Amino acid sequence: MKGARYIFLSFKYKKIDTPDIIKSPQPNTQGVSIMVKIISVLSIFLKYLNKLLYKFILFLDSHTISIHDSKSHSTYYEPFRKFTVDGEPIIQKVEKLDYQELLNEYYIKHNKQLKPVSKRKPSELNFKGNCPICGAPHDYIYENNVKSKQLLCKVCNHTFTLNKDFLEKIVLRCPHCSKTLERIKDRNGFIIYKCRNKHCSFYLDKLKKLTPDQLKECKKQPSKFKLHYIYRAFDINFDSLERDSMTDLNMTVDLANIRHSKHTLGLILTYYVNYGLSSRKTAAIMHDVHQVKISHQTVMNYANSVSAMVLPILENYPYDLSSDLCGDETYIRVKGKKHYIFFFSDKIKKIITSYQVFSKRDTFSAIVSLYQTFKKYAKLPDKLKVVVDGNPIYNAAWAYFRSVNIHFDLFQVIGLTNNTVTDKDYRPFKQVTERLNRTFKDDYIQMNGFGNIKRANSYMVLFTTFFNFIRPHKSLGYNPPVKLDRFDKLPHMPSKWLSLLEMSYSYIN
Repeated sequence: MKGARYIFLSFKYKKIDTPDIIKSPQPNTQGVSIMVKIISVLSIFLKYLNKLLYKFILFLDSHTISIHDSKSHSTYYEPFRKFTVDGEPIIQKVEKLDYQELLNEYYIKHNKQLKPVSKRKPSELNFKGNCPICGAPHDYIYENNVKSKQLLCKVCNHTFTLNKDFLEKIVLRCPHCSKTLERIKDRNGFIIYKCRNKHCSFYLDKLKKLTPDQLKECKKQPSKFKLHYIYRAFDINFDSLERDSMTDLNMTVDLANIRHSKHTLGLILTYYVNYGLSSRKTAAIMHDVHQVKISHQTVMNYANSVSAMVLPILENYPYDLSSDLCGDETYIRVKGKKHYIFFFSDKIKKIITSYQVFSKRDTFSAIVSLYQTFKKYAKLPDKLKVVVDGNPIYNAAWAYFRSVNIHFDLFQVIGLTNNTVTDKDYRPFKQVTERLNRTFKDDYIQMNGFGNIKRANSYMVLFTTFFNFIRPHKSLGYNPPVKLDRFDKLPHMPSKWLSLLEMSYSYIN
């Protein structure tokens, strides 16, 4: 009987007949070595081709932008209108009126009493107060706009809004034409006022700077151009920002009475936080390597309790911060929905100053995050710089802090290429915060999201504690951002976590 054998010859398969009793021939080593060389050459060629394609894509991208910058009418690229903040308006207090005098004037003029509001359906706003302008009781108050929570006084004919009646006690006037500003939009945290006077000097100056093509486009799409004076009146109480910060973490278990040893607690924190393992993997490695039987729920309970303990030291430690800050937001999943972490850190010292999770990426979230950063300074530097991306919420946050007499310089680095001097000068700031985002995402990917926002904030406290006090940084000479002398003689990482927990007792209460 004869069997079939296949050998590699000249990069082709050739079928030959050989007796079964003859042993299989030795492989052609020369042909294999040639094939290895060919594969290595092809690999180098593919890498080179990949670089060429990347450069070609960048060329096409820049070419496309240049075409649209030359006022092409293509709808592929439409530049965004830049966020600008106008000057302060003229603020006048509203004259306080007396509703009884107004009722007497009405009786003299009409020879009859002014009747209270006859409500044909149950009240939705359930307002029981008085008019902030004339003091008329709630019997004379209409529900003018339920959706906006706007009320109308029948006596003085003034409108006001629930929880924002302080804005109804003043009149905002345009600083360029002295006309009363019109309230146009209610945003989360602020109200937008606009001067609609077509003869305002501010409007006319902006209008003169438009080209003929821009004038035609402005008539078709006026929202693309900002021509009128706009003012944002913030209704955020500065003292309430502390309450909106992350202070509601509670200890799930009493760490002084856990049934496992303190060294076991240090090992759990090392695996769960330092190495970014999930709670289930942490429980598995504790059993497989250290023969400690523990559930993943216990791992999370320990982690939540530790985060509540180290939060005071993380927020109140006397950091030595520089005047260069950088910030950015990144998203995570909480119950499958997007939530946002606002990272702010010291560009030079690498210290994370803000790390809270928010359900929305809005102006209020940016204000709270910046507040958390500023309160870590004993005194704000005179030339404080904050570098962020092009998100307009940071411009609105800058305007809010300016209104409460907190001043800093805001620089925005937009896009991936240096199109402006600001982009070129402050690109390193942006790279620092992007590197921080990547470091966090390397650990977060093991978490597979969080069950609730409280647990997400708990993990952020642990991650930031590890990043600020324990994790070595190459740019800092392989030292953590905050170097603690008490760590020098400790033999391993679990003991550092336990030492940090012991240190946190001095910051509680």
